[in-house]
Amino acid sequence: MTAHLMIIGAEPIASARALKGCIYHVHGKDARIEKGESDINGICDWKEVFVPAERSWNYVAVGCGKDLQWWKEFFSVVRMMGYNDYVSLDMEDQTMSVEAGVQTSVDALKQTLSR
Repeated sequence: MTAHLMIIGAEPIASARALKGCIYHVHGKDARIEKGESDINGICDWKEVFVPAERSWNYVAVGCGKDLQWWKEFFSVVRMMGYNDYVSLDMEDQTMSVEAGVQTSVDALKQTLSR
């Protein structure tokens, strides 16, 4: 839910509030809008994901797009809206190895998820 909304310009926290009682699955997936490229081309950029330097947005490891404070708020709101289950890590960051991306995301999620 998170990165897919980010790349179209929607706000996942507001969306979570609107979906109260209807959230059944949550991804730990981040995205970054690339300043410069997005300023010229907008965010509706459908270039191949394998050319991150040329894209208006990129999927990134958790915490490399939105900061950890944003993620803390997101998970707090999701829980407030009735979801208290697993977070599925979805790692598609083309700027680092899979291992580094997973570790970066896990470290960020550990800091932002309430127990």
